[in-house]
Amino acid sequence: MIKRLFLILAVLWFSHTYAQKINYTLSFSNINHHEASISVTASGIPAGKATFHMSRSSPGRYATHEFGKNVYDVKAFDQAGVSIPINRIDGDVYEVPKQNGTVRVDYTLYAAWPDGTYSGIDPSSIHLNMPSVFMWLKGFDKAPISITFNIPADKKWTIATQLKPTDDPLSFTAPGLQYLMDCPTKIGNLHWKEWNIKNRDGKSYSFRLALEAECTDTLAGSFATKIKRLVEEEQAVFGEVPAYDFGTYTFIASINPYVDGDGMEHRNSTMISLPYDFTGANDQLDVFAHEFFHNWNVERIRPKTLEPFNFEKSNMSNELWCAEGFTQYYGELLLCRSGLKPIEGLMASFTGLIYSKEIAAGAKRFSPVEVSRHAVFVDAGVSIDRTNYPNMYSSYYPYGGATALSLDLTLRTKYQLTLDDYMTALWKRFGKTEIAYTVPGLEEVLADVTHDKAFAADFFTRYVNGHESFDYAPLLEKAGLRLKKQNPGKAWLGQVQYEEGTTKISSNTIINTPLYNAGLDFNDVIMQIDGKLVARAADINEIIATHKPGDVINIHYKHRNENKTASLTLGENPMFAVVTFEQVGLPVTNEMKMFRNSWLGTKIK
Repeated sequence: MIKRLFLILAVLWFSHTYAQKINYTLSFSNINHHEASISVTASGIPAGKATFHMSRSSPGRYATHEFGKNVYDVKAFDQAGVSIPINRIDGDVYEVPKQNGTVRVDYTLYAAWPDGTYSGIDPSSIHLNMPSVFMWLKGFDKAPISITFNIPADKKWTIATQLKPTDDPLSFTAPGLQYLMDCPTKIGNLHWKEWNIKNRDGKSYSFRLALEAECTDTLAGSFATKIKRLVEEEQAVFGEVPAYDFGTYTFIASINPYVDGDGMEHRNSTMISLPYDFTGANDQLDVFAHEFFHNWNVERIRPKTLEPFNFEKSNMSNELWCAEGFTQYYGELLLCRSGLKPIEGLMASFTGLIYSKEIAAGAKRFSPVEVSRHAVFVDAGVSIDRTNYPNMYSSYYPYGGATALSLDLTLRTKYQLTLDDYMTALWKRFGKTEIAYTVPGLEEVLADVTHDKAFAADFFTRYVNGHESFDYAPLLEKAGLRLKKQNPGKAWLGQVQYEEGTTKISSNTIINTPLYNAGLDFNDVIMQIDGKLVARAADINEIIATHKPGDVINIHYKHRNENKTASLTLGENPMFAVVTFEQVGLPVTNEMKMFRNSWLGTKIK
């Protein structure tokens, strides 16, 4: 009897869930002024209260973004189209106190910031990031969704999206809220290029470039050919591309002066916006390399802290050093392997990575895990108050990239393995299975790949959960690369900025630099150095150039209205650059050539 009761309840629950549907309709009658009219209809829901939300966060972003601020004229209607009450109970939350199982909510959306996080509605094109567009019904995340775009009749636009197409070219579907919010959409005059790529198992997947740019069809095709080469190089790391949900991956790209700069990864697509004229040059490919690598690393090799994504708050993660940082490393590396970035450009990228770990003050105090957690404040987050980020934060992008670089070099040197081997192992354990991972899980896979549990534990203790310095120099030299000081023997006050044309410090002074140790900070005005009056930053630099590191000088400065004097010990500028042996006139051995060729894909004669 109990089993029969459970069976009946299960049937009722499944039939009730199946009956629930969410439909969105978007119209653009006031497109000249960046507005959309949006209707969301929920049917088959339990009678009573219904609560609608605008999102406060977006997949691929980790800080809060108050999308509700651009929603207004909110009204509710019953199944017969009769107006019913709807109350705004929070800044981004609207409640219908009573409805009979079907409710429609209409609202106006203003959108004038086309990038990967926000949206833009314009007579020239429509650019939609779904969390900034769609109000959603609380508690019905798994209800199937349909969407219809009512494009202005005079436009011959096409639609680029990873939503599932239907027989109607203006209508699409999504299996639920999580999928919908991960489906950026571009509507406009788009250049379309398409190609297929096969995996080793013979399964073929379609790749599309939907490009919004002023260019010839030939130039768009040439650019797509470069992207194809990049896709194949990234496929080689993992041995396969993912099994895309509908067999297709789409690069949605706007490269023109009318968008705002961003790149945002999604499960079966990426939304890229570059705010300058399209040239098709290789230097416009960096963001493509980064975002495409994400369709393995973060979209499927996914941190448990981001699974499932919470649209009501910021999403704190411990693993962004891997999800974003390793992707940062590979994006640059694979452009070089593809022949699309010269080795000199890659060395500049490596310089930035190592700087973020070895010189940036934040990385000397906090681990990659700790700075990952701080993304809820820094990932395009908005604030007006001054922070101490120069002294307590190092971006998880280059910091994680530096961690990837150190691990790759160590694996190649100590185990005759590569970081590709590690990423492939992560893909097989967490990506193909879509089992969300944790930091201990990443350590376990490193132990499995190296067959050295002690090494994995030590690496994670020192460089992932800890913030120890890493000795890059001897490992780089195996590839004929060198860390070269940029200003050896030159006296240095510290990394600091001044208000234009003055000696007023405009940036935080950096911990353990000469100015910081002497007690100076932002808004202090330097009046004299070494007994000489100064009025411009150039005056300061001229005086410092006459000294050497270790010299002790007096500095007179004004803090608010108080004149102060301090003794200051000059340091040496710590800046360095990664250069090839060839650039500094050193011979490159055959062993170095083999190491570099295997790692970077470069061909040294």
